[in-house]
Amino acid sequence: MSDIPRRIINVDLTKNTISIQKLDENIFKNYLGGSGLAAKLLYDKLQPNLSPLHPDNPLLFFSGLLTGTPVPTASKLSVCAKSPLTGIWNESTVGGKWGAELKFCGYEGIIVIGKAEKPVYLYITPEEIKIKDAKEIWGQDTYNTSQNLKENHGSEIKIASIGQAGENLVNISSIVIDAFHYRLAGRGGLGAVMGSKNLKAIVVEGNLKPTIKNALTLKEILKADRQNIRHYTEGLHQLGTAGSVEAREYTGDLPIKNFAWSRWQGASKVTGEVIVDTLFKKHYACFACPIACGKEVKIKIPPFVVHGPEYETVAALGSLCLNDNLDSIVEANDLCNRYGIDTISFGISIAFVMEACEKGFLNQKDFEGINLEWGNSQAIINLVHQVAKNEGPGKLLGQGVRLFSKKIGKNSEEFAIHVKGLELPLHDPRAYTGMALSYATANRGGCHLESLSYAIESGIPLEDLGYGEDNMLDPHTSVGKAELVIKLQNYMNVFNALGLCKFLLFGRIGPTKVTEWLNHVTGWNLTPAELLTIGERLHNLKRMYNVRLGINRKDDILPPRLLHLARNDGMAAGVLPELEKMLEEYYCLRGWNENGVPTEEKLKELGLKDI
Repeated sequence: MSDIPRRIINVDLTKNTISIQKLDENIFKNYLGGSGLAAKLLYDKLQPNLSPLHPDNPLLFFSGLLTGTPVPTASKLSVCAKSPLTGIWNESTVGGKWGAELKFCGYEGIIVIGKAEKPVYLYITPEEIKIKDAKEIWGQDTYNTSQNLKENHGSEIKIASIGQAGENLVNISSIVIDAFHYRLAGRGGLGAVMGSKNLKAIVVEGNLKPTIKNALTLKEILKADRQNIRHYTEGLHQLGTAGSVEAREYTGDLPIKNFAWSRWQGASKVTGEVIVDTLFKKHYACFACPIACGKEVKIKIPPFVVHGPEYETVAALGSLCLNDNLDSIVEANDLCNRYGIDTISFGISIAFVMEACEKGFLNQKDFEGINLEWGNSQAIINLVHQVAKNEGPGKLLGQGVRLFSKKIGKNSEEFAIHVKGLELPLHDPRAYTGMALSYATANRGGCHLESLSYAIESGIPLEDLGYGEDNMLDPHTSVGKAELVIKLQNYMNVFNALGLCKFLLFGRIGPTKVTEWLNHVTGWNLTPAELLTIGERLHNLKRMYNVRLGINRKDDILPPRLLHLARNDGMAAGVLPELEKMLEEYYCLRGWNENGVPTEEKLKELGLKDI
């Protein structure tokens, strides 16, 4: 395997220039890769008053440090920028095969600034990097964009592209990887950042392989590791993430009717079991993944086979809106993938509008006659088109619930479900109270993936971090949750920086095993404790990025509904998170002051004294 120097690509679309920058190995030892390295570079480049859609706002595509190696699930790419939806730090991490292919071109990442005079796409191979005319694909959805580019460059290329939503600068637009298998850098509106630069797509095709220092030893270790991961994640493989819908309804984790209801009989109609029994075509996996949670499913209209909806989408377009029509969820999911729309933000926005109409804050005239009664599946499909085109009522929906709620007023913020402007994912913090603290302190806003604390709270052991099968936490109290969230946030920061899928947590992979993999790939000699310190460094660095943008304790909050309206039935009945109590303990354990700002002592301890 070739020994490739660590390099990144700098692209200025305004000047139409490309340059290659070599990076010292020490920066990787401090920040790893992926969103870790991106956080360091973005912090150094931050201009606090710059609009997210300004040409000078950088957009970074960085593969994880282990991405492209045989390490299980080492497929992840982090797309990072200031978010047009939230106005703060955003990292959107995505699997598929694009991140590995960028490594096979010989690059760790790409920094894009500027705005092209006309629509363009980037074409990257180990031999060349070109800015090419995108006139023929501008205005096309991501599926047709992929088809067109493969006709021009061959079927083996990997493509990151935006659909019409990104072109139209919709705040909840996404960047799409590997259409039609569709993995999305979904959250925070980074499709709009890409669109603001007139950048339609980035095509990569490579044949280089990353260096692995101890390749034979790693190969032997991974044989058993893959088997263990497959064993513990068999349910994810067979049914996909949507296989958990009914179980989450039972535990109180499934949000229903915009987080207002406790139970929903429709859950049994939209679960992964039904998808597999009635629509399933085949499984597929991201690069180096032994789990293969992806599903191709059959539909009745062209192209007849599409990417099956994940749990978050089933809940967002299903239970959240009281829609038990599975066919409509599959169709709306495919449309969102084609247009490049985040299904979580879209679903939360639809539920918000349905409730606003129910309360009389809005009416059908505001939505051009679309009937927004709960459960109206056709309304959901109709509004996907309008959001993507940024027209009619779609203009408001596509801005996200924070801005929409501010325009409506009338106490609508009570049921506008977001944190720091990012719509919450579909895990109820009243079922797993650690998620309340995780949502409040996540650097990109309402995000479950910044800690995944519900995994441990639901009973999955992680011995490395002190959570064995005989000492699990009560999911409904605040006891021990600050420590849990901190440990997991540090660990998940490592995952994003290394390019690993967080489903490894369900495979019971702790930091000892991850450190072993990392050392065999790099030749380093890190300890698990040192690896977690890097994760802590990254979390604090991203927090300081946000502090420079005005974020502090006042922003570490939850929507009123989730703090004051208890579920009245099911396993989580009567539970309300004690957020302030957990937050006080969290700040203390983090070494932050009472306003939620890392202290100088803590920053110095973490090697961030210049921040």
